[in-house]
Amino acid sequence: MEVVTVRFVSRRWITGLLVALVTVPTLSAANSAGAVGGAAVAHGAAGVWSASLEGVHGVSPDATVRQIARVSVPGSGIRVRLGNPFGSTPVVVREAWLGRPIAPGAPKLVNGSNKRLTFRGARSVTIAPGQSVISDSVPVTVQAQQDVAVSIYAPGSPVNDHTFPPFAYDPPASYIGTGGNTAADPSDASFPGYPVIPGNTSSTAAGYHPGQTWWLDLVTADRPAAKGTLVTLGDSITDGYNASGPPGQRWTDVLADRLNALPASARVAVANAGISGNTVSVQPNPYDPTGQCCGPPAPQRLDRDVFSVPGLRTVLLLEGTNDLGGGDNAPPASSAQVIGAMRGIADRVHGRHLRIVGATILPMCNAAGSDKENNRLAVNEWIRTSGVFDEVLDFDAVLRDPADPTVMIADLRNDCYHPNAAGDAMLGRYIPLSAVLA
Repeated sequence: MEVVTVRFVSRRWITGLLVALVTVPTLSAANSAGAVGGAAVAHGAAGVWSASLEGVHGVSPDATVRQIARVSVPGSGIRVRLGNPFGSTPVVVREAWLGRPIAPGAPKLVNGSNKRLTFRGARSVTIAPGQSVISDSVPVTVQAQQDVAVSIYAPGSPVNDHTFPPFAYDPPASYIGTGGNTAADPSDASFPGYPVIPGNTSSTAAGYHPGQTWWLDLVTADRPAAKGTLVTLGDSITDGYNASGPPGQRWTDVLADRLNALPASARVAVANAGISGNTVSVQPNPYDPTGQCCGPPAPQRLDRDVFSVPGLRTVLLLEGTNDLGGGDNAPPASSAQVIGAMRGIADRVHGRHLRIVGATILPMCNAAGSDKENNRLAVNEWIRTSGVFDEVLDFDAVLRDPADPTVMIADLRNDCYHPNAAGDAMLGRYIPLSAVLA
């Protein structure tokens, strides 16, 4: 089986066998030598972590939520963005702090690391419906793949959240406290690790919520050790749905690890804008008539989730599975509908003089010759050959079963739509770094 990556600017084709993907080379030996960390480079601010908000679910209790976010690259001068895009009433943040956990995913913070967040100098801030706020810069330095903890006390506010599907390795997470304002407390006394409440559904109960975050949708660095940011725009496959089993990372995190082997002046940060159940075209969500499970369709969230990220250089688009698959709330989309949506997104990205990389849609267990499978194949052929994208990543060719190309390789899939962690690792290692660095 041949795996192809296409650069339409130069018409250069890169090929490789699936068995070689695990050791796909970086840009060059010279670029990858001795290149972790290092001083920040003067390219301006960059987004170093993101988690797109998807809906509003309930009201926050009289308790503090301590949220864990794993940054992509080293940086200093950290800011956070808090949003209320879906609430009908204001989010009133009475107090917010940012610190560094003593260990990955832990609620206890390094002594002296917890710093008060301010917003234009104020200790509290009100976020009107449909709005967001960005904090003042915090004088803290973080390393690549290091967690930051953002503690927010906003009782009685609408919970704009992201509910991540479970995946194993240091997921975005939150600890909902036992009560009251404990944002300034670096200990874990009021942030119990039990019960463990998986973040694939929203919950306001005290305990550890792996995969759930509230209001927090972006972390930036004023002085990043990177030349900019790559935003991955996608659905559950980008979000990390059930990337279970070893090694337990999403493909975007595998890619970020590889990028961090480059010098600071060459690498980009990775900001994940995946939302499970999201669609690439503007239509009713196939799974949720309320529209609160899965975020607005991709074209409607480009401004907030993609274009607003500082340092944005390239967008990587992997969407269309939910459109083509359909559900109880929306019929399967045609190839023309999905292609039209992708073309519109690419036009808007290019209109801002940015690059866009397109990834082909993975097998979905659609019967050979069925309308769904024919539509998927038509979309993938268009992605590969249209010239709309600056680069094409043939994810379909990486994971499809040579014996039955309507399904993913059994050892690399979790279910019909989603890779497991081994499949995610394969995708993350396959991506030529040149595709996301130009």
